[in-house]
Amino acid sequence: MNTALCRIGDLDDVKEELIAIRRHLHQHPELSYQEVDTAALVAERLQGWGYTVTRNIGGNGLVATLRSGGSTRSIGVRADMDALPIHEQTGLSYASAHDGKMHACGHDGHTAMLLGAALQLARTRNFDGVVNLIFQPAEEAGFNSGAQQMIADGLFERFPCDAIFGMHNHPGVATGTFMFRAGPFMAACDTVKVKVTGKGSHAARPHLSVDPVVAAASLVMALQTVVARNVDPMDAAVVTVGSLHAGHASNVIPEYATLEMSVRSFKPEVRALLEQRIRALVQSHVESYGATAEIDYIQGYPVLVNSEAETEFAQQVALELVGAEQVIAPFGPIAGSEDFAYFLQQRPGCFVRVGNGAGKPMLHNAHYDFNDDNVAIGAAYWTRLVERYLAPSAAA
Repeated sequence: MNTALCRIGDLDDVKEELIAIRRHLHQHPELSYQEVDTAALVAERLQGWGYTVTRNIGGNGLVATLRSGGSTRSIGVRADMDALPIHEQTGLSYASAHDGKMHACGHDGHTAMLLGAALQLARTRNFDGVVNLIFQPAEEAGFNSGAQQMIADGLFERFPCDAIFGMHNHPGVATGTFMFRAGPFMAACDTVKVKVTGKGSHAARPHLSVDPVVAAASLVMALQTVVARNVDPMDAAVVTVGSLHAGHASNVIPEYATLEMSVRSFKPEVRALLEQRIRALVQSHVESYGATAEIDYIQGYPVLVNSEAETEFAQQVALELVGAEQVIAPFGPIAGSEDFAYFLQQRPGCFVRVGNGAGKPMLHNAHYDFNDDNVAIGAAYWTRLVERYLAPSAAA
């Protein structure tokens, strides 16, 4: 067995191939639970490199397994594959060929990085144990996501993992800089849909109406008090109304108005408080205008909690690979959410962030693009992490 651990330069001979894969995926994005062609491409590559590939786990998910040596120790490494319903505006030569669909979160890059690690691990086999590479669908679903479906489909029973690791790119931080935080790292996220029903009328006769627009507009402002006056100032929480719709004509008071909000938190007790206060406030506030409210409160992803030991281990791997000047710890917490949180409820592990470039467009932006320089960096990181985790001494 080769005792030299992977370095970034070890991927130089396949870097352009991996970038080509990334750009192909970028040009052919598929939305949550539609990742048929993406999964097929990934499976074909992995099988060609000698992996045992099991497909259709939790939808279009797949797991590629590779064994080396005699140890029964095992590790899981995950990449997400789905795109977003966004119309791309980058103007790139490899921009999305599908209107209204775009890899605006970098899952094309996450997939390419893990494929790069798969290739390097297959040709060096510098580990002793079992590697399970998890390519997950539908991370962007918001609820009933790919992670939940893969777990329900027996992921960890069928593919045992002593620990699991995942990574997401992070615009605004220098490319190749790794970020870590043990404990709560990314927020829980719930979605609330509210329908305010009043009584429609002619705009010239508002006294004959119950105006749902006025009630909904006032409600938007009242909701700001939930965080400002109900949540402990030492606890983080977000209530954002991102959608408000009513009516179609200036001279008509409509029958109803709808609004949707994103609710984020880092503690179970804060999450419960937010739901209790939002429900109560919506009902009482709308009723004070003579209208009624229907509330659809959808619990989304839980708080992502990184394990202490696995985070320390993952951080040490980054220090070895890129040096202390490219490692930030602790980093965050981050108000964004991730369904990798469900995996961490099942197994110890760590979710890592890697810089996508200072001054680059943010995630879920029509001008976003994954930084190709990260493909080899991420592939080398995953390879080295597996080599270290499944080192012969670790199995002894």
